[in-house]
Amino acid sequence: MELMEAEQRRQVEEQVEMLLSGQGSEVSGCDVGLEQSKPATLRKNVTYIVCGVIFNDKEEVLMVQEAKQDCYKQWYLPAGRVEVGENLEEALRREVKEEAGFDCEPITLLLIQEQGPQWIRFIFLAKITGGSLKGPSAADQESLQASWWDRQSALPLRGRDILRLIDCGLKYRQDPWHPVTLPVDLSCRHVVQRLVLVFTSAEQQVWVLLIKAPTLHLPIAAAVKTHAVTWAANMVVQEAMPSAYYDQDVNTLGIFSLQHNGRQHGKTDGVCFNTLVALVPDHVQRNEDGETVEWTGTGQPPSIENPRYIWHQVQKRTLREKLLEKTKNTSIVPIHSLY
Repeated sequence: MELMEAEQRRQVEEQVEMLLSGQGSEVSGCDVGLEQSKPATLRKNVTYIVCGVIFNDKEEVLMVQEAKQDCYKQWYLPAGRVEVGENLEEALRREVKEEAGFDCEPITLLLIQEQGPQWIRFIFLAKITGGSLKGPSAADQESLQASWWDRQSALPLRGRDILRLIDCGLKYRQDPWHPVTLPVDLSCRHVVQRLVLVFTSAEQQVWVLLIKAPTLHLPIAAAVKTHAVTWAANMVVQEAMPSAYYDQDVNTLGIFSLQHNGRQHGKTDGVCFNTLVALVPDHVQRNEDGETVEWTGTGQPPSIENPRYIWHQVQKRTLREKLLEKTKNTSIVPIHSLY
């Protein structure tokens, strides 16, 4: 029995290493929140937006002039909804072609923004591979025209939210702070998070939270429409260690990789975010009377109260070092909740 558990722990460490390298892993079930979640179905209960940040050699950014009535003649990044049957990269290529006239290839995901599973925006850094700039004579319902913007000239913007995205793209071009990360073609039925939930000690030890059955594995939690996608990590911590929950900060640091297929409507419209979450003790703690008490760390993760869960202390030195580096420098794709 002990040999079997040791082998399972080794396999979990191998899986974490695989996720760290940007790969995916099949989603065979969901451990938390499934009863509050419905299968993801485009146009029904989920909307995915793709957005392209594309620069030329002068570091001008590609912009499109809107044709839609509510934002007519205003300018924005090429962006739009993922259509039924598309994966995220196909949707990006289509939107850039329709709105700006160019063929493009995604370089990496830059950032993910979400307002719960019902609205998720995937921002890509991309490059031009062909086509030509869409001029006013090609105006249609998709856009009036496209242009390169030097970011200094006056331009009526549809929304100032894109300034942050452009800045993010420029910074990545100059100094990539995370590995190239593109969607992995693996199907998923729901919007879920696979959690690499870690606790680190001052002595540089690392623990990862696991679920015991049917075999030791990383927790998978469904996103629920009443909360941010990243709330799934809070649900897991509440279930595993309810007494310690309010003494810990549950910090979703970003994603190693994401999985999406989208080929079968209503069956593969889900997304799996392989997420790094750090459990950090809240150093301001209070007693039963609400008075601040001095925090005394034990160097150990909070005690597990739910028999479904177990802490695994990472044994492999190289994996421990990678996880420590990722938690300190957050060198992964950020996911921002816009609630």
